[in-house]
Amino acid sequence: MSLPPLVEPAAELTVDEVRRYSRHLIIPDVGMDGQKRLKNAKVLVVGAGGLGSPTLLYLAAAGVGTLGIIDFDVVDESNLQRQVIHGQSDVGRPKAESARDSIKEVNPNVEVVLHQDRLESDNALEIFADYDLILDGTDNFATRYLVNDACVILNKPYVWGSIYRFDGQVSVFWNEYGPQYRDLYPEPPPPGMVPSCAEGGVLGVLCASIGSVMVNEAIKLITGIGDPLVGRLLIFDALEMTWREVKVRKDPETEPVTELIDYEAFCGAVSEEATEAAADSTITAPELKDLLDNKPDEIFLVDVREKNEYEIVSIPGATLIPKGEFLNGKAFELLPQDKRVVLHCKSGVRSAEALAAVKAAGFSDAVHVGGGVLAWVNQVDPSLPSY
Repeated sequence: MSLPPLVEPAAELTVDEVRRYSRHLIIPDVGMDGQKRLKNAKVLVVGAGGLGSPTLLYLAAAGVGTLGIIDFDVVDESNLQRQVIHGQSDVGRPKAESARDSIKEVNPNVEVVLHQDRLESDNALEIFADYDLILDGTDNFATRYLVNDACVILNKPYVWGSIYRFDGQVSVFWNEYGPQYRDLYPEPPPPGMVPSCAEGGVLGVLCASIGSVMVNEAIKLITGIGDPLVGRLLIFDALEMTWREVKVRKDPETEPVTELIDYEAFCGAVSEEATEAAADSTITAPELKDLLDNKPDEIFLVDVREKNEYEIVSIPGATLIPKGEFLNGKAFELLPQDKRVVLHCKSGVRSAEALAAVKAAGFSDAVHVGGGVLAWVNQVDPSLPSY
């Protein structure tokens, strides 16, 4: 589907800009007109993380005149495996500020606008209104639905990317010309069904593969060249090194989007059962240490993460039984009847889900550790590695 250019061209390019973008200018489909459109474009990138890093760098290098960055997080050492816009010296700095400095090194002509707030229903429309195009590479469903709905209401296109382990997906959603995200995913998956990158991992270089396609689509939309991925979902398998395309069509049953809602509640990061189970059955990492020090024979500590996570770091004395074995029932024959079951995971989400299953199976005094192994490392034993 050929679409009209998203942005009007700027008045002119300077001599320095002609020199900088010369390899674009000699492409007939881009030329002076296309480069002027890039210069005049205002693009917002949601998140300066795995996908935000390559998209921001390549948008800047391409000559996009204004880049907005939404990110309230700080750089952690675990980010550096894939978030190439940040460096070792940026650890502890706000990601938005670190990204801005890297962009200025790539292209000082780019105006960078920082939005160092969490994207919420009460600020999304105001922030998005100032931009021509949105790029969304976030890793949680609540933000994805929020971005989609805000773009539908404002009639703005956005480029969406997703990564997990060795797999990636890319599409362009523009309700005026084709489907929206809700046509592809009408409902979010059940809580805990789809692990985040923080839980399941991601191959670092996959960010570059998917991020570069996202920028490619952004350039096509801005300049009005080529055939954008509107109505098409591109799926990448890095292990098999295959790309395949799936058609996406508007669903006539999709409810019109007329307002922004509570997306955390809509997506349910934690199921109602897990929330209820954990309500009065959560202990802290220091409380767990006190139990291990003083009543080690009275508790049965269970790590519900996966084997590869357990090998990175574990709480001393924990028995590994992955969450899936609680959900399919195999774990219950391993639990002692004469000890209090204490569950933990990485951050507390998966252990809360497992706790609901354990309580339903009759272990009424079971508890889980709020904050999981991350809380143990931060509050009890900082010598252990984090991830």
